[in-house]
Amino acid sequence: MVEITKADPKILVIRMSSLGDIILTAPVFRNLRARWPAARLEILVKPQFLGAVSKSAFIDAAVPFTGFIPALRAINAARYDAVLDLHDTPRSRLLTLLARVPLKLRYRKASLARRLFVDFRIPSPALEKHTLDRYLEPLAALGVPAVHCGPELGDWTSGGARPAFKPGPLKLCLLQTAFLGDCVLTLPLLKKLKEALPGSSVTVVTRPETAGIFAASGLAAGIIEDRKKTASSGLAEFSRLALELRAGNFDAAIIPHRSFRSALLAWRAGIPVRVGFSSSAGSLFLTHKVPFSWLLHDVERNLALLSPLAENLKTPFPGLNAGAAEAPFKPSDGIRAGINAGSAWPTKRWPAANWARLVRLLARRSKGRVLLVGGPGEKEWNAEIERLAGPEHCLNLTGKTSMPELMEAIRPLEVFVSNDSGPMHIAAALGVPAVGVFGPTTRELGFFPYGDGNRVVETPLACRPCALHGSKTCPRGHFLCMRLLTVGEVFGAAEEKLKK
Repeated sequence: MVEITKADPKILVIRMSSLGDIILTAPVFRNLRARWPAARLEILVKPQFLGAVSKSAFIDAAVPFTGFIPALRAINAARYDAVLDLHDTPRSRLLTLLARVPLKLRYRKASLARRLFVDFRIPSPALEKHTLDRYLEPLAALGVPAVHCGPELGDWTSGGARPAFKPGPLKLCLLQTAFLGDCVLTLPLLKKLKEALPGSSVTVVTRPETAGIFAASGLAAGIIEDRKKTASSGLAEFSRLALELRAGNFDAAIIPHRSFRSALLAWRAGIPVRVGFSSSAGSLFLTHKVPFSWLLHDVERNLALLSPLAENLKTPFPGLNAGAAEAPFKPSDGIRAGINAGSAWPTKRWPAANWARLVRLLARRSKGRVLLVGGPGEKEWNAEIERLAGPEHCLNLTGKTSMPELMEAIRPLEVFVSNDSGPMHIAAALGVPAVGVFGPTTRELGFFPYGDGNRVVETPLACRPCALHGSKTCPRGHFLCMRLLTVGEVFGAAEEKLKK
């Protein structure tokens, strides 16, 4: 270990590309800053990534890499105390070698192991370590403890000046017209908007089938329904929404939905401040862009959209009010467990025979029937599960519940087992322990059930994830991500919750 004795060392991190790898350096900078609060921390990147780096909360300056010789001259002129090479290419190695810097460190990329696996499918223990863990390893040589070991909310800000709003309460618009699960995971963002900007009113633009989620939160001043899926003319519906939003005279729009249409809608409505993700298809219509990181949970990614407006971005999941709906069963019915087995994406469906065996095990363990829920399009699938499990073990409400009724059906349960879909996130929001059965998608995409008491059951395969939302058929043709998941694994995760 080589110790730096200065209280304000000057340290350069070399990570020239790509954007995803640069985003992964945030914990390294966090740990360096925690060790030396007065340090000057800089990064060497390619010019196209200067904008992203400028949004880091811990990087003091970025050095653009415009060529080997200019970069070497800049490094030698800056008189760094240490250089940390997180790029590990022949060019970055030579640059580090020739740099007149007293302390030089480098992470190990395991390039050979990667190449052998890709070309010849030769496995190696070196590949089991995440890139982020490799980034953190060289810190030990500096005597820097790796306290921050993963991405955290607040790693990246929106950059630039904060918007100047008029005095008084603000009128805000939240655009989220994606799937049910996406809407549930937007609720903490809505809650934090109300906390960060007291007195402001927030109107939510969402689809009719997800409006009940925002209504149940009790946080929305109003809800505007976007009927883009059912309107006879998509252009006419877009124009109607734009006129309604323009008439609302909103001060700002927060857009977690990364679609071209959502950003264009906010721009067309004349909303002066439009905050969204830098990876949005409509980013050119945004006034404030926040970096998007796959390594954060979707709740935290959404909360990061408030970085142009607020400092402390953390907030607990808001509750969901019961409203006028009641649970479709009584406590005396003894229903303690529920499942959501269907999905619009066939590859997200665990085999029906497995679900049926799980239902029988849960019914035996809980000494009661098991709740089956799903949408109208999943009636046949859940009917087959009910037939295989035995109707005496099931309360099948598939296609029979409104959104408020679905929430009230899940609320009294002790455990809820679901594929990667909206009802799983509803359970987590209600505080019901959720067990996610993940196949084509992975928890690294950020859509796992939010909260410490929840679990994800999955099979580690190199081909996962194969899609963001799932697909009609397995791209490899073997469907091992679901076929290798055993009933015992899923039941074991669920049984833990019933024991508690």
